[in-house]
Amino acid sequence: MTKAPAACLIGWPAAHSRSPLIHHYWLRTLGIAGGYIIEAVPPEDLRDFVLRLSLRGFVGANVTIPHKEDVLALSTPDARAKAVGAANTLWFEGGELHSTNTDVEGFINNLDASAPGWDKAEEALVLGSGGSSRAVVFGLLERGVSRIHLANRTIARAEALATQFGPNVHPIPWDGINDVLPRAKLLVNTTSLGMHGQPSLDVDVSRLPQTAVVADLVYVPLITPLLAGAQARGLKTADGLGMLLHQAVRGFELWFGQRPQVTAELRALVEADLTKS
Repeated sequence: MTKAPAACLIGWPAAHSRSPLIHHYWLRTLGIAGGYIIEAVPPEDLRDFVLRLSLRGFVGANVTIPHKEDVLALSTPDARAKAVGAANTLWFEGGELHSTNTDVEGFINNLDASAPGWDKAEEALVLGSGGSSRAVVFGLLERGVSRIHLANRTIARAEALATQFGPNVHPIPWDGINDVLPRAKLLVNTTSLGMHGQPSLDVDVSRLPQTAVVADLVYVPLITPLLAGAQARGLKTADGLGMLLHQAVRGFELWFGQRPQVTAELRALVEADLTKS
């Protein structure tokens, strides 16, 4: 008897994650014998844990804060993980541990599902310059968005990302957002502003074109004030929960050999769990 394949989530802390709920749903609905558990791993134990991942019985792992950057040196990262500077998915191939960043495809695939045609946008405005922003910018460039305005309260961080990603990325100061909004066909919030317990995000969506799409990576609350304002104007929106679900697809496929679907039933299951907590 061979042991059923199992994956895990590596983080510190990690108990808040909805990843087990998502992957257990797919294992159950696809009829796959397998497992997915949370492993709380402090930073000082990360190297040992990752290098012994297969010996611990795991076929791969998700990686969350604060380990996303550190696992790059412990694995063979692909182009996306290198460009974003962080990995959130580990898997074995030919006995070697590989890493990628599925936040890129999670963001893009969620946009495709929520707002088809969004990629006709020639100009995008991205708020924030953290790790999520890097994944978003990489994905937008990969899909051919020709001009990305990057706003951050610390302009030097936006300038650093622009230097990394090239001439299509234009750093702007936070107080320059209003000047760009009328031209932005896509607005993406990658900051924590608007999340429960965080300050609000003060952006005037009435300045956006009527054809604009608004995406928010925050998923607690499910409908952020930014998304509520956009929906009140009749704009297409993409929420953070959709990205969370779509980013999980590729890891599951790499570990368990079948590509799962993001369904209305799965979304309802996770929504109910978020509402309960």
